[in-house]
Amino acid sequence: MRAVEWILQCLLSLRVHCHNATRDVVTLIKSVLFHRKNRLHFHFISDFSAEIIIRNLFKSWNLNELEVSIYPTKTVHEDISWIPNKHYSGIYGLMKLVLPKILPVDLRKVIVLDTDITFASDIAELWKLFGVLAKEALGLVENQSDWYLGKLWKNHQPWPALGRGFNTGVMLMNLAILRGIDWMRIWRQVAEKELQVMLHTALADQDIINSVLKQHPQLVKTLPCQWNVQLSDNTRSEQCYSEVTDLKIIHWNSPMKLKVKNKHIEFFRNLYLTFLEYDGNLLRRELFGCGSNLTYSSVQQQISEISEDDECYDFRRERIIVHRTHIFYLDYNYTAVEWDVTLVAQLSMDRLQMLETICKHWEGPISLALYMSDAEAQQFLRYAHGSETLMNRNNIGYHVVYKDGQYYPVNYLRNVAMQQVHTEFMFLSDIDFLPMYGLYEYLKTAVRMADLRNQHKALVIPAFETQRYRLTYPLSKAQLLSQLDTGELYTFRYHVWAKGHAATNYEKWKNASSPYTAKWEMDFEPYIAVNKNIPLFDQRFVGFGWNKVSHIMQLDADGYEFVVLPNAFIIHMPHAPSFDIAKFRSSSLYRRCLSRLKQEFQRDLSQKYGIKALKYLSVE
Repeated sequence: MRAVEWILQCLLSLRVHCHNATRDVVTLIKSVLFHRKNRLHFHFISDFSAEIIIRNLFKSWNLNELEVSIYPTKTVHEDISWIPNKHYSGIYGLMKLVLPKILPVDLRKVIVLDTDITFASDIAELWKLFGVLAKEALGLVENQSDWYLGKLWKNHQPWPALGRGFNTGVMLMNLAILRGIDWMRIWRQVAEKELQVMLHTALADQDIINSVLKQHPQLVKTLPCQWNVQLSDNTRSEQCYSEVTDLKIIHWNSPMKLKVKNKHIEFFRNLYLTFLEYDGNLLRRELFGCGSNLTYSSVQQQISEISEDDECYDFRRERIIVHRTHIFYLDYNYTAVEWDVTLVAQLSMDRLQMLETICKHWEGPISLALYMSDAEAQQFLRYAHGSETLMNRNNIGYHVVYKDGQYYPVNYLRNVAMQQVHTEFMFLSDIDFLPMYGLYEYLKTAVRMADLRNQHKALVIPAFETQRYRLTYPLSKAQLLSQLDTGELYTFRYHVWAKGHAATNYEKWKNASSPYTAKWEMDFEPYIAVNKNIPLFDQRFVGFGWNKVSHIMQLDADGYEFVVLPNAFIIHMPHAPSFDIAKFRSSSLYRRCLSRLKQEFQRDLSQKYGIKALKYLSVE
């Protein structure tokens, strides 16, 4: 069979403020990619925040035969902001009116989709329907509710429409024809006239487009209803299909979304949930067929160069993997203050319970990288939405890093969280530590007093631990020292890895009233507050072992001074051993490979820093 030689051009307009829409669009895109057999080019109309999220997502997704272009809404804001609109999507619900203006002139045809769409077929079939459009500029499915008939309730007065009107959630748009007839002038004249009577739009762009088509019916071609099965309130979509297998596209165009009433709602809901929780990594597959021009990505190329005879193959592969990442998975709206500090941490599903407690101890901004599968991300979403504590915070950036590979990519996660910090300074912590009450305000003062803006310093926050699941958290240093004396608290890892924090000099700290310098020692791995412009963590270290030690070593090589804060502390809460530490303890291969990675890191450090890095070569 001869390969299709054109690229499908699909446009999606993110209709709400970034976060919810970017989650919706991922599910839509999964359903498109699952069925497709052709190259695709997605065009996004989005605000600035959504643009950053979408670019990061597709860069990390690394999909074959796919292009992405993004256009900022601000360039056409003035063209539509004057329209009174009561639709829940706000100004984003009017963006379709200005597509001929905002999209490139050489783009002649495009499929326009809302984000609340689920495909049940190959989008190429929809593209082929352009063939039935002769002089028509738009291909639309008839509205499947009685909205435009004006019969839904007494005195209901909808905007003018042809018969039942058309739904604009799925559109074939011939941009060349629209530009040729001066579309921008036509719709504006119609809108200005109708608004004198209607006063505002109820269904955003759909009202105005239907009024234009009422006056210019030659512009529209009616598409088969299966291409936009609308699950809206008051819908009659059941009359569209004889069997549920007939449908091509499901449109969740009700504010009720999955809770909308429909005879076949379980079928529709299950189809949606299939893509919602589908492993997006599986969609990285190659497209086979005539005319396909496949090239290895740099990631695939690097992986192919690893010898399969290398017993540490899995570790080396982990360093190269680029994880699909969805930054700012939930709403984030925070403006940093001067000398502001963000808490940075990473976690997996089994540590979710720590989030609410940490929020009670740290009122400042937080950047979290969450390592999850697609299904677990939905569990997290339900957990977060069910938590009053988390929903009351809009200064927590949740960045979902999707699972791929055998080991927990701890340093990859730390780097993701660090790279999304919006404050000048950050506190590099771990999810199992509870900061002392007031640490946020204390650190804001400390970074200013230490002049971290200009000085190469890392402020050390002494770490302690408890073996009790219920702890009366100390409200001061004096209370902490008392609990140390009674055995309620211990210095962190005193019994299994004392070297990790020995350089903090806990004995000196007990009586200290001012900051003091801690000299770097072998295996030192403190928790620190630093300027955000520090080197990233080395991603060759995954799972358990040397992931923080290597970072502190690099900071020391870079000339950072480690300064211990006299009145700050964090406490590690008990938890079951991680899967990776269990593998470290039970697998000699794991330990051998970790030892080899250490040696290679030390060698790389000495090559970069020369003679001053010789002291690190003695580290076992």
